Amino acid sequence: MFKKIILTLLTLSTLLSAAEVNWAKDYKSGMAQAVKENKPVLFIISRDTCKYCLLLDDTTLKDEKVVKELNDNFVAIRSWTNEGDYIPAVLAQNTPGLPGIWFLYPNGDAMYQPLLGYVKAPNFLEALKIVEAEFKKNSSKGKK
Repeated sequence: MFKKIILTLLTLSTLLSAAEVNWAKDYKSGMAQAVKENKPVLFIISRDTCKYCLLLDDTTLKDEKVVKELNDNFVAIRSWTNEGDYIPAVLAQNTPGLPGIWFLYPNGDAMYQPLLGYVKAPNFLEALKIVEAEFKKNSSKGKK
């Protein structure tokens, strides 16, 4: 019995300490936070019936290194197409597939064309480092 209790406690503590991205409440508040903190924005367009959106959620966006990098150096925003979340028209029109992964300046301008589909954690981390370097080089572009 004691072993079962210990095993249950260990399982619960692992689940509770699982890494989670600090998502902004919505696009508007996330962009305001990015301006205030002068950080680049990760903006993901998803759908809850999208196989690759769910795969991204279940793997890459739960990776401890990815979560730490995002929480420390980015403002993360997620919009769900099936829930009517706000998506700027220019981004929606230029996202031909899901998930659509955009990196934005705090003023809403896109830094690059979107990454489309599932991206494994090591490649995602590499992309985040590239975005950070570009943002530092051109951070004055993102100010309102």
